[in-house]
Amino acid sequence: MANTEVILKEKIEGLGAEADVVKVRAGYARNYLVPQGKAYEATETNLQHVEELKAARARREAEELVAFQEIATKLSKLRLEFTLSTGQGGKAFGSVTSLDIHKKLEEKGIEIDRHAIDLEKPIKKSGKTDVAVRLHPQVISNLIVVVEATEEEGAGSAE
Repeated sequence: MANTEVILKEKIEGLGAEADVVKVRAGYARNYLVPQGKAYEATETNLQHVEELKAARARREAEELVAFQEIATKLSKLRLEFTLSTGQGGKAFGSVTSLDIHKKLEEKGIEIDRHAIDLEKPIKKSGKTDVAVRLHPQVISNLIVVVEATEEEGAGSAE
């Protein structure tokens, strides 16, 4: 199969960021990247414009880092509270998942990627838990999640 070099105009997941010169399949470049405006062909003329793209990339990355640091500051001050119902013997019905945490953060006006919440397994017991949030490779914040249990009356009785 034929490969060709292209210069990326924007960040493409799994391929690279803007100003990267990458080798891709010729058909992928010809039929998708170039027509969609996501890449240039790596010609002599276009390679001279790489410096401009690298400067734009550095500015974007610096802005993202500052924005993520601001979000990390907000998250470290935040305390999310959840309530789980428990039945006989204190067994919890349901759990607190990363999706629940994400929804609660959106309610508070904090927009982050759901996959940034680093929760190994759902929280099924009451108490305080520190949850790591990986916003950026250089920015990791801790979020305090408090789960309270309320016992339901008559749980488990079927008539």
